[in-house]
Amino acid sequence: MIKKVPGFLIVLILLFTMVQCAKKGMPEGGPIDEEAPKFIRANPENYSTQFDKKEIRIYFDEYIKLDKPQQQIIVSPPMTPKPSIMPLGTARKDIKIEIFDTLEENTTYAINFGRSIVDNNEANPYDYFKYVFSTGDYIDSLMVSGTVKDAKLKAPAEPVSIMLYEVDSTYTDSIVYKETPRYVTYSQDSTFTFSLENLKAGTYKMVGIMDNNGNYLYNPKSEKIGFIAENVTIPTDSTYDITVFKEELEFDPKRPSHFKGNQILFGYEGTVDLDSLDIKVLSTTPQGFDYRMVKDPKTDSLYYWYNIKPELDSVVFEVTTPKTRDTLLLARLGTLDRDSLAVSTESGGINKDFKFMANTPIVEHKDEFIKVIDKDSSEVPFTTEFFPMKNEVVLKFDKTPDNNYQISAFPGAITDLFQDTNDTIVQSVRTKATADYGRIVLDIQNIKSYPIIVQLTNTKGEVLAEQYSENSGKFTFDFLNPGDFLVRVIYDANANMKWDTGSYLQKRHPERILYYQDTIDVRSNWDKVETFSLE
Repeated sequence: MIKKVPGFLIVLILLFTMVQCAKKGMPEGGPIDEEAPKFIRANPENYSTQFDKKEIRIYFDEYIKLDKPQQQIIVSPPMTPKPSIMPLGTARKDIKIEIFDTLEENTTYAINFGRSIVDNNEANPYDYFKYVFSTGDYIDSLMVSGTVKDAKLKAPAEPVSIMLYEVDSTYTDSIVYKETPRYVTYSQDSTFTFSLENLKAGTYKMVGIMDNNGNYLYNPKSEKIGFIAENVTIPTDSTYDITVFKEELEFDPKRPSHFKGNQILFGYEGTVDLDSLDIKVLSTTPQGFDYRMVKDPKTDSLYYWYNIKPELDSVVFEVTTPKTRDTLLLARLGTLDRDSLAVSTESGGINKDFKFMANTPIVEHKDEFIKVIDKDSSEVPFTTEFFPMKNEVVLKFDKTPDNNYQISAFPGAITDLFQDTNDTIVQSVRTKATADYGRIVLDIQNIKSYPIIVQLTNTKGEVLAEQYSENSGKFTFDFLNPGDFLVRVIYDANANMKWDTGSYLQKRHPERILYYQDTIDVRSNWDKVETFSLE
């Protein structure tokens, strides 16, 4: 007898069969899309004149999205408030631009999209699309170009905004702090070049700013600036080189705070010669009161140490430099535990000095309680130098390759503000054999002026060694650990044996730094002989 199959089972069997067939016939995918989106049209048309619209639509042949629009899209001249540019987060086949600003008359505007327009599937970019319109009868077509550099780095770490300010009867140098520029563009990441286009004829001030917050204004606390000293007259056939630098800010001490026992923290902004700075207590202090100041090695902060607590909990301080005088109040000086003396060391190497460092302020060191002996147990002569702001005692002695030095500091070698002394310290410094080190020999040619400073840095720009010269271009750097080195030469224009930055308002450019174009690979037991022309 044949049993009747329920209808719902037949439906399930058919569905299962269809799914299996669908799986067998499912395509494995076609070729990857490598084509960028294509521009179809715009409304109003690109390069329109007599523009008076509040909305722009730009159409493409496929779904697109905007990649990092805040960093890549530039509107020049800037609009205030900024226009709304979509899509944001969702894909669509057009870009919608809403304008909220009242546009200036007879002005050419350019919206540069950089590489922000990408297709939705593979993110193929439509490179450097630009929408241009004019509120007048014609499109401005002049341009100016150039390159950007960083005063201290081999190449700028991020794009630089190049800005033009119209020089008219209202122009002042302070415009960069208060007003947006007439025209703006970004430098290109890989070539460090820039091009400002669709400009009108006129006279302009050219400035480069690392505009971190994208507001088209210069913030000296966090941004770098560069400038062309002379005004730029357009049209011009000239190209321009802008070098950005970080300015030194005026010294500005902040309100102090009670940090630890017998220790007050003074934060500050700006630059100051710490050896010329002094902090005095204007409030009443007990007999025998003494103090010391120590610079924090990582932050713009000073630690003010005192040996005896002032009589009042509220303390008034006077902070003085050769140019400034500030009065600051510490509202409450509480009771906190004080650190006990702990002395640490930094052994360095064959090219670095040995250091004693302390967590409380050093007030005295005695060489007679320090001894240096080599691997043959011979006593090695040494000298010491004390750096109060760093709170370091530096031990200097000649080192030879393939040697071992034992440094001993006996109780009484280091005394702090509270008359505590160190426990016995024994540390070793070992130098490698000559064959384990490398050497760089430099012949620097076409030096325009002396003195110069020649520095070896690592690839992060940290100085590893330097030499100073007033008349020679021959330099030898011995006993280098293997690795990659960069070479830079500083024209020390004011002969103060250090690099000096620039000042925008004082129209002073930073001292010039030139980098050797190649990275030098130093190997063990190998001399690298290089010629560096400064032309």
